[in-house]
Amino acid sequence: MKAVNKLTIFILVAILLLAACTSEQDLISQNKGNQTTETSTEPLGNQTGSKEIPAKLKKPIKIAVITQLSIGTFSSQYISGVQSQVKEFGGEVQVYNADNDLSKMASYIDTAVSQKVDGILLDHGRADALTPSVKKAVAAGIPVVAFDSDLNIPGVTVIDQDDYSLAWNTLRTLAQDLNGKGNIVYIWVGGFTPMERRNVIYEAFKQRYPNMKEIAKFGNATSNTALDTQAQMEAILAKYPNKGDIDAVFAPWDEFAKGATRAIQQAGRTEIKVYGIDLSDEDLQLMQQKNSPWVATTATDPAEVGKIQVRFLYQKIAGEPTPQIYSIQPHLVEKQTIPNKQVSMNQLDQHIEGWGKSNVAYTPWMKTLAEEVKKK
Repeated sequence: MKAVNKLTIFILVAILLLAACTSEQDLISQNKGNQTTETSTEPLGNQTGSKEIPAKLKKPIKIAVITQLSIGTFSSQYISGVQSQVKEFGGEVQVYNADNDLSKMASYIDTAVSQKVDGILLDHGRADALTPSVKKAVAAGIPVVAFDSDLNIPGVTVIDQDDYSLAWNTLRTLAQDLNGKGNIVYIWVGGFTPMERRNVIYEAFKQRYPNMKEIAKFGNATSNTALDTQAQMEAILAKYPNKGDIDAVFAPWDEFAKGATRAIQQAGRTEIKVYGIDLSDEDLQLMQQKNSPWVATTATDPAEVGKIQVRFLYQKIAGEPTPQIYSIQPHLVEKQTIPNKQVSMNQLDQHIEGWGKSNVAYTPWMKTLAEEVKKK
């Protein structure tokens, strides 16, 4: 019998789970009470700890933020969240964008180590390319917190958006809206840990709903991903010109969703619905347009993701325990639940329960630190 690798096992398990789901409840988000501390979406942190600022944080610290690829408003809002939280704590941030070059990303980590920064934040990246450099940082006593990465190094905290839940929430909504039957276009690109995870659920989704037919698949990550996607989607629309040829588009990245949405709008084919992942102010405005085919997306607040990552790093610098992995709870955002008036990301909490507000990785001394910084 041929050996079955771990990914195959996971896919098979996911297929069985999805196939067994006959209720309308989210498989991945249910039974939250049974989650372990490492994967809990409940607030972490020593809420009753000391209010005294740790000795290591009584002086401003320097943080390096190293990103695999910085494209679109989601990335910019994530970086903004990082910068605002560090500023609140009186620190300094240097951002390095590797432009989707993993060797450059590893080199930036080495640079940060040689510069003896106080902490390193990683945005995406793959373990096969980054592990040696990250281990150098750990060996040098520099704390590391990664976002949406497959790193598995003792002492390195990795946070993510629970990509399996992201994909299932959106795909479940798509299937329900189409009554389990329809022709779909799938926009996807490999080489990114979150995209690979979302694809696992998509493959299981196709097994769960055999009457959902994928008629086209494409996708690239470039410096103009949304624009390139729009052009590719226009070609797909030309190939399938009739109403009913395409029922929906699954775009597991907001840059893909933006491009597909604009192509569909310009072609006047708004009977085709777009289902995405991730959300930003630009995305939200596009969804709220009267003729927008973008009807649903599952997301976390990118700015809040950045803030949580910073707080975990500060906890590490303070010598406090942090989890090896932490998944941030995502939320389904549907066009029909948003009022007709323009709503920004900062106002979504008024319409989506639990959006963008958490005390994850919060310790009481952080409030004291922020107050001290304000006085200066």
